[in-house]
Amino acid sequence: MTLESNLGADPGHYDREAKPNLWLATSSGSPDQGKVLVNSSRESSVMPHEESWISEIVPSNAAKIKVIGVGGSGGNAVNRMIESDVTGVEFWTVNTDAQALTQSKASKRLQIGQKLTRGLGAGGNPAIGQKAAEESREELSQSLEGADLVFITAGLGGGTGTGAAPIVAEIAKELGALTVGVVTRPFNFEGRRRIAQADEGIAALESRVDTLIVIPNNKLLSVITEQTPVQEAFSYADDILRQGVQGISDIITIPGLVNVDFADVRAVMADAGSALLGIGVASGKSRAKEAAIAAISSPLLEASVNGARGVVFNITGGTDLTLHEVNAAAEAIYEVVDPNANIIFGAVLDERLQGEIKITVIATGFSAEDMPVSLSPKETATHQSMRPMSTTSNPLGQPSKPAATSPTPAVDPDKQQSGLDIPDFLRRRRPQR
Repeated sequence: MTLESNLGADPGHYDREAKPNLWLATSSGSPDQGKVLVNSSRESSVMPHEESWISEIVPSNAAKIKVIGVGGSGGNAVNRMIESDVTGVEFWTVNTDAQALTQSKASKRLQIGQKLTRGLGAGGNPAIGQKAAEESREELSQSLEGADLVFITAGLGGGTGTGAAPIVAEIAKELGALTVGVVTRPFNFEGRRRIAQADEGIAALESRVDTLIVIPNNKLLSVITEQTPVQEAFSYADDILRQGVQGISDIITIPGLVNVDFADVRAVMADAGSALLGIGVASGKSRAKEAAIAAISSPLLEASVNGARGVVFNITGGTDLTLHEVNAAAEAIYEVVDPNANIIFGAVLDERLQGEIKITVIATGFSAEDMPVSLSPKETATHQSMRPMSTTSNPLGQPSKPAATSPTPAVDPDKQQSGLDIPDFLRRRRPQR
């Protein structure tokens, strides 16, 4: 008995109907694309038609990250990120100054307030920057549409960055994106007016973003030499903005030794308020611990990370990065934050960092009663003296000159009577849970 006579169908019918259909995330344009379908179909009075769904594969959608550089400094920071090959993000430059936009390396550029400013900028007036953003609110909304995470980067104190950045943040939040501001406060030599305007801009941003990271440019004076030209100092400030954004985006977009997804980052940074950014780079035998200590005692910090209830930190190293080093860095950070802190960390490999480890720490979750206290100049000097300058680079990634004295030797944490001037927040061991 042949199969043909048993089924009561011609061979062509069998070829069409009896073959199992299997579609698995193909690009054939099938309406069932992305599903595993086993359809064993035979027309018979004995065996009825059966269709069994084994499983359904839902394509993963990576978090859509947009970086919006607002104003001149924001645009410069975006250019620095593009030059540094920051991947997995969409860059936008937003400005009232048409000439500045022509110099942007971002493929997506938006001129705001065309009727108000006629492309001539905001003239250092935040009120003009705000009105320009309001005029172009619809265009800003379209540029932010679909983003899961929005970084707004700007140098505060001027017109466009100070006035427009809070409006951009407001729109991003309205669209449901996790909104993170990474901004700079002016150098003291830029004048009291710009500093006062920057403080007003910080206050306006703080109420409109989930997390706000403020980088005080004046702190850079402690990590650059006296011979550093003004233009180079401003470039360093732009690069710190870049490192703040990249420290967060890399652990989401780059597969690493320890992968972190967007939901993890949102859990720590949503409605977190003010945050602190620390960056440390080190090489040598104890490079992981040294980089971690450099990050949590970074000269860029205006306050201590002690007691933080939310921490995102990223460990970046070359292919020689070991699991023990990841653990050593994490332990150094665990020592100073709240025992019950929500800690998210990623470990990313970068072949360009052979022999070095870079750690970026973002600390959040400070309550009103235990807000970090600003470090005094003496305390800042103490923190810097802890860093073994012969093996540790400064936060900007520029090699430091060797210290005149020998590197600080490793000390058993239990031996606290050694005479070393170690800050209290590093002496306290993390309480046992």
